[in-house]
Amino acid sequence: MKNIKIAAVLLLALFQFNCKDNKKEIQSSETTSEIKTDSVKAELETKNFDNIIDGKKVGLYWIENKGIKAAFTNYGGRLIGLWVADKNGKQTDVVVGMNSAKGYKISTEPYFGATIGRVGNRIAKGQFTLEGKKYQVPLNNGKNALHGGIKGFQDVVWDVNKTNGNTLIFSYVSPDGEQGFPGNLTVKVTYTLEPDQTIKMEYEATTDKTTLVNLTNHAFFNLNGEGSGSILNHELQIYANEFTPVDEGLIPSGELKSVKNTVFDFTSKHTIGERIESKDQQLEFGKGYDHNYVLNGTKKNGLNHAATISGDKSGITLDIYTEEPGLQFYSGNFMQSKNSFKSGAKDDFRTAFALETQHFPDAPNQPKFAPIVLKPGQKYHTVSYYQFSTK
Repeated sequence: MKNIKIAAVLLLALFQFNCKDNKKEIQSSETTSEIKTDSVKAELETKNFDNIIDGKKVGLYWIENKGIKAAFTNYGGRLIGLWVADKNGKQTDVVVGMNSAKGYKISTEPYFGATIGRVGNRIAKGQFTLEGKKYQVPLNNGKNALHGGIKGFQDVVWDVNKTNGNTLIFSYVSPDGEQGFPGNLTVKVTYTLEPDQTIKMEYEATTDKTTLVNLTNHAFFNLNGEGSGSILNHELQIYANEFTPVDEGLIPSGELKSVKNTVFDFTSKHTIGERIESKDQQLEFGKGYDHNYVLNGTKKNGLNHAATISGDKSGITLDIYTEEPGLQFYSGNFMQSKNSFKSGAKDDFRTAFALETQHFPDAPNQPKFAPIVLKPGQKYHTVSYYQFSTK
C-alpha cells in the first residue's frame, strides 16, 4: 500500500512538471507570435507620421487579414509597406516606402506608394480640350504634365475612415480648377485586404462639371523584399499583345504596336533584366521599361488578368487583375539613391518596379484611345486586385 502511495505522488509530481513545461511552451509561442507581429511594425512608428500638412492631420494606419498586413498614411493616400510570407514563411515587405511623413514630403521621388490623380500618367504639353474649352495643367515632367500636375493627389492629405480591421477608405474633394482641371471632383478610394492574400483597390468619383479622371496607385514593388537589391531577376509575364510606343517625352504616338519579335514581348515569362539593355529606341526613350501595355482580354472572374511576376529569391508571386484596359510597366529607371526607405536601404537604381492599372497615357489627346471623360450624373468606378502567393 505504501509503495502505491509513493507511486501516485511521483505521478502527480511528474504531471504538474509537464503542465508547467507546456504552459511555458505556450507562453513562449505567444511571445514569439507577438515578436513576429511587432517586428513587422518595428520599422514604422506612429509618432513619425503624426504631422500637420496643409492644415490637415496626417497619421499612420494599419490593416490586416490572414497572412497579409499593410501600412498606409493619408498623406498622398499612400501604401507604405505590404507584408506577406515568402517561400520559407518569413514575413517580407514587398512595397518600398519611407518611415515618416517628412520622408515622403522631401523625397525626390514624389510617387512612392501614392494614390494618383486626377489623371494618372502623362498629358502632352499639359493641354486638353473639353466641350470646346481648352485647359492647361501645370507642367512637371519636361514639356508634359505627369500624374495630375505639380500638386497631384500624391501631395494632398486625404480624409480617412477605417471601417474594420481589413479596410481603409480615403476620400478627397478636389476643388474646381485644382491643377487646371474643371469641376469639383469627389473621390473615394477603398483599400481592402482579403483573406486570400489580396489587396483590393477600388476607385470611385463623381463631378459637377465635365472633367477627366484616370486613377491608380503607384506602389513600387520588390518581391524579394525592400532593400534586397535589384529587381532585374524578377520573372514577368504581361497578358498583352500590344503596347503604345512613345516619343522621347514618353508621350504615345497613338499607335497600338504588336509586341511580337520585340523586347516588349512578355506574353511568355522573361526576367526584367533579360533584354533591358538591348539597343532599342523605345528602351532608350524610357531609359528602360516605362510603357503602357494594351491588355489582351485574358480573363479571370470577369477581370483582365494583367500580369504575373515572381521574386527570384523569395518565391513570392504577384498576380494583377483589373477592370482597366491598360497596364504601365515601370522598371525603376529613375531611382537615383537619393532617398532612404524604412529599412534603411537607399532607393538604388532598379531596386523596385511599378505595375499600374490604368486607361492609356495622353488619352484626352488620342482619339483612338478609350476616353477618360467623366460628366455630371455619371459615376467613375474601377477595381484592381493585387494577389500574392508563393511557389
